[in-house]
Amino acid sequence: MPHDTSRGRTSPRPAVPTAVRSGRAGQAHTGQAHAGQAHAGRSGRPGKARPAAARPGQGRPRVAKEDAEAPRLRHVVGADAEGPRLQGVVDEDGPLPAKHLHRVALRTAAALAAMHRAGTVHGDFRPANVLLGPDGAKVVDFGIVRAAGEAAAGAAGTPAYMAPEQIEDEPVGRPADVFAWGATVVFAATGRPPFGTGPAPEVMRRVTSRRPDLGDMTGPLRDLAARCLDKNPAARPTAPQVVRALREGQGPMPKPRPTRIPRYRWRMMVALAAVVICGFVLGMLF
Repeated sequence: MPHDTSRGRTSPRPAVPTAVRSGRAGQAHTGQAHAGQAHAGRSGRPGKARPAAARPGQGRPRVAKEDAEAPRLRHVVGADAEGPRLQGVVDEDGPLPAKHLHRVALRTAAALAAMHRAGTVHGDFRPANVLLGPDGAKVVDFGIVRAAGEAAAGAAGTPAYMAPEQIEDEPVGRPADVFAWGATVVFAATGRPPFGTGPAPEVMRRVTSRRPDLGDMTGPLRDLAARCLDKNPAARPTAPQVVRALREGQGPMPKPRPTRIPRYRWRMMVALAAVVICGFVLGMLF
């Protein structure tokens, strides 16, 4: 517990919502975070990431904001959460069925949107960080969570799911999470990352220079994933926009109302049928 040496007494540690803590792999942005040194699809040994330096006078307001947002982070769990991960499920059973895919896409997008509203970014979103539990998909947070307003540079993450700006040592923020979400959805839908697998340098080269391979994805989800995988961070939708797009497209098509024929038309149709029948009978007789 930290001590306030200026007053000679112990001061309580500011509360940080458990949903945005990094767990065993690091600390939230009040300290240092660690990210896996990754190759194409898996994380390797933890590597030290840059600590997020707190700006003077901004630490407590940010924590207060996170506390206010904590109830919205119900789709985010800590690193010690147990259960099947999206990576293993798809590797073993193949791509997700369409209905399950949409639910996973919506839940994970909602989790990222909540983190972004709380002032943080995930930094290492990927299939291995998506928990598929009995109550739905949740995002496992043990990557390099940091304050969204504090730009970070440098390659930290999993190459197959890293945004171009992460690879090219440019400032990284919320759009990188959206890019990783798009890549994760493509993996869940097709069984392969959109930029393939292989040695990390080759995968990163594809991320920065090639169009994503969306496989046999179709419909609005394909279009949404493609927008999220735009090379330009500014051209990607925000996480809340992704959530809205998914919700707008998830409802069942309204059933068409039965066409009611006006009563006078019924009478006309009956009369016409009677004339036709009479004509047919008379024709048979004569």
